[in-house]
Amino acid sequence: MSQKTYKIRNHKKIEHYYTLTDNVGEYLEVLAGHGDRTMFVWKEKGERREITYGDFTDTVKRLSVGFRQVFAGQEGEHVRIAVIGETSPRWFASYLAVMAAGYTVVPMDKELALSEISGFMAFGGISAVVYAPSFNESMEEIAAGHPTLRVLIPMKAPEADAAEGIRRISFDELAEMGEASGEEFTADADTERVAELLFTSGTTGTSKCVMLCQRNIFTAMKAACMSVDFNKDDVLVSVLPLHHTYELTCTYMAGCNFGLTICINESLRYLMRDFKEYQPTGMVLVPLFVTTMYKKVLAEAKKAGKDKILAGATKAAHALSFLGVDMSRKLFGDVREAFGGRLEKIICGGAALNPELIQIFETFGISIYEGYGITECSPLVAVTPYYRRKPGTVGPAVPGCEARIADGAENENGQYVGEIQVKGDNVMLGYMNNEEANASSFTEDGWYRTGDMGYMDADGYIAITGRMKSVIVLDNGKNVFPEEIEEYLSDIDLIAEAVVVGREEEDGVTLTAVIYPNYAKYPEKAEADFRDEIQKRITALNKKLPSFKQIRKLEFRKTEFEKTTTRKIKRHLVK
Repeated sequence: MSQKTYKIRNHKKIEHYYTLTDNVGEYLEVLAGHGDRTMFVWKEKGERREITYGDFTDTVKRLSVGFRQVFAGQEGEHVRIAVIGETSPRWFASYLAVMAAGYTVVPMDKELALSEISGFMAFGGISAVVYAPSFNESMEEIAAGHPTLRVLIPMKAPEADAAEGIRRISFDELAEMGEASGEEFTADADTERVAELLFTSGTTGTSKCVMLCQRNIFTAMKAACMSVDFNKDDVLVSVLPLHHTYELTCTYMAGCNFGLTICINESLRYLMRDFKEYQPTGMVLVPLFVTTMYKKVLAEAKKAGKDKILAGATKAAHALSFLGVDMSRKLFGDVREAFGGRLEKIICGGAALNPELIQIFETFGISIYEGYGITECSPLVAVTPYYRRKPGTVGPAVPGCEARIADGAENENGQYVGEIQVKGDNVMLGYMNNEEANASSFTEDGWYRTGDMGYMDADGYIAITGRMKSVIVLDNGKNVFPEEIEEYLSDIDLIAEAVVVGREEEDGVTLTAVIYPNYAKYPEKAEADFRDEIQKRITALNKKLPSFKQIRKLEFRKTEFEKTTTRKIKRHLVK
């Protein structure tokens, strides 16, 4: 969609009230200052629970002192404590308490196979793990044969005794130990030590262990606060996994700095229910959730026989927007009510978002601000400013970070496309025990090589075109970014998922689309019909693409592509 047909609102820039902190001690004081404001709302066995900022901060401080009691006499950086399980206030409290105690916190992905979790914990030299009740049995099993894990900290302790040689102390007991010790709470102020270890999702290869210090973490948190349109009166619904640095930094660290309320969604099955109950004003999402929300709107409209009315109203609202007339509230009252009636803003990152969805949500009265980040940058690199949005970009580099385009060339549109490279206090210390990766990840003049390709306009706004590792180099020297073509394929409703690859054939590299058809949407279709109709749609698509970007071959598969827990396709596994 061209920028000429793409109308979005640029909101008025206003003064936001927040405190810019440089370490976990200062951050906890800010949280404590929000006092009796509701910090978290969640459900436990169907019962609504809440905790205030004051009570939460008190828990963190007691936990932190408790950690110091347990690991007294051990050197800080060598005490590595993992946190794993479903999102909860106790998860976030554990994360902050480990950092405040001067130890290294290791957020773990709860969706990984137990063998992978055990392997990561062994590689990281984990001393202790704080875990949700869903891991009560499996953590005992992992600890029994683990080389370094000696302390288990269940958020809710099981009744059975711990295995021999393993110390088990519950979350509540740890907090009580901290309180009973009489030790005054003081937070670690070393901003350069390794405060956090993160395992990358590994969509393009083997996972690596990223080392972050407090300087990295709080630079990204401050950048998020300065870049988004949040305030203390906002209510967010949290749906993304908390182990992922995007959710951890942009929803929790930044959101709580404002003093807003975070409502925790316990399951996607209850998302629409939670919208109605919690009435969020904002959300931090990945594109998959935005797409899912839109599909739910379409499904409900079709169910009520209003799908044609919705389509007509969307077109009318879009046309009127060019005249400065905002009809979102009048035309889409039912749509807005489905999301709780107050949703106004969505921060979206993690992958490319179909630009048409930004326009559609804009007609609903919900603004989407795209951002860009990478784990190695803690993770924030760029965010679209709410007061000066540009379609097709992820905004300029955030405060505390610089970005440049390097090692590139002009494309057919005259844009200089190259690798996005980043420098700033948000950039990681490096990969743990991986000298080869560290050497290849930084330029000689100290810039981090993101491996992402893009271009930058005169105002510094970044547009992402693809990943270097997924670039397909044709025999004529042309570079094809598969993500661009996959975006076109995503518009074909007969296709559920697609990955574009370059197949080595006798006469050169052939651009090939590996397709998982949309069997769920069209259960009545025969396999042959799927193939024929998809081929026809792609033939029509090819006519609109430059010859070197045209898909020359199709391959079909019966199962979904393997994905990370943040729902990114593991491209490197597509054979």
